[in-house]
Amino acid sequence: MIKGSLVSVNVAKAKRVLWNDRDVTTGIFKEPVACRVRLGMLGVDGDEQADRMVHGGVRKAVYAYPSEHYAYWQTELGRERLPWGMFGENLTTQGLLESTLHIGDEFRMGSATVAVTQPRFPCYKLGIKFGTMDMVKRFQASGRSGFYLSVLQEGDVGIGDSIDSIQSKTSNPTVQEVFESELELG
Repeated sequence: MIKGSLVSVNVAKAKRVLWNDRDVTTGIFKEPVACRVRLGMLGVDGDEQADRMVHGGVRKAVYAYPSEHYAYWQTELGRERLPWGMFGENLTTQGLLESTLHIGDEFRMGSATVAVTQPRFPCYKLGIKFGTMDMVKRFQASGRSGFYLSVLQEGDVGIGDSIDSIQSKTSNPTVQEVFESELELG
């Protein structure tokens, strides 16, 4: 059984930025919060997604990214430190990796229950956040996608909460397998 913890909870209000001489609205500039936050069926309280066609909703209510990937990115990008939430994630986790999580796995975190739904395939807004469109390709090539969660039971989460496996769907593909398969098809 997989067990992890919440390292950071991150939210942002959608804001407008200038990109290629046009205004773009994005919610990717997430920042850590110290308070407990409610996970709702359609997202995280205090967080906004600018484009509901590709972000948010029932199957993409929460985006989680493993803290274990940050060391790789610090080296890859030549940065001494990257703040939690840098990849636009709502939850920075420890102990949950794409290679071991299966689609449909269910977890209890705080008073919420969540299920893994799919890997993340970044859009150009990740490039805006990092100041280079090359970041989208690098992110995909790294295989470090993070994963989306649906909220099965609403509840509150906070830094340090344990993430406990409720049900493992080992007959389903892993997040990593789905990510790699989609890239091959793409």
